[in-house]
Amino acid sequence: MGLLDDLLGQLAGAGAAANRAAPRAEVASGADMSSILMALMPVVLAMLGNRGGQPSAGIGRASSGGGLGDILGQVLGSAAGGGGGLGGLGALLEQFQRAGFGDQARSWVSAGQNLPLPPGALDQVFGQGGLGEIARRAGLSEQDASRGLAQLMPEVVDRVTPNGALPSGDDLLASVDALAKRLGVA
Repeated sequence: MGLLDDLLGQLAGAGAAANRAAPRAEVASGADMSSILMALMPVVLAMLGNRGGQPSAGIGRASSGGGLGDILGQVLGSAAGGGGGLGGLGALLEQFQRAGFGDQARSWVSAGQNLPLPPGALDQVFGQGGLGEIARRAGLSEQDASRGLAQLMPEVVDRVTPNGALPSGDDLLASVDALAKRLGVA
């Protein structure tokens, strides 16, 4: 069905059949894309589940660089306080809008096809420092983090907004936590 389903299949131990069904894209660093996506998944889920600097209950306790609850504030700066109570997702969507990628972000939330991000979009959304912090937290190069986020963000936002609309704060947190548990990053 999609990128996250492919990752779930690989994590579930579907073995060689899953690897054949979901070929791994090689990136310049030599790391395969599924490894990059799994390294980024806890960071992305922590950003989406963030509520005023506090990660959702199941996310953010284990990371290579300490707690993940502060990532949203670090990468989004002053936008982190926004979002109208929608926590990290609202602030994240606001930042995409400010950077000129509102159409893409809205497509991820609404029903229908997800619009892709153009090259370099994440540098504009998060800034060099923010993208560097995400890469550091995930243990990746900035280039790998940018490529992985460009694939992962549309899929994850789409998955946590299943009804084509922004969920309430509690529903969002429940959706993010459920996805984290399914992917084994909780």
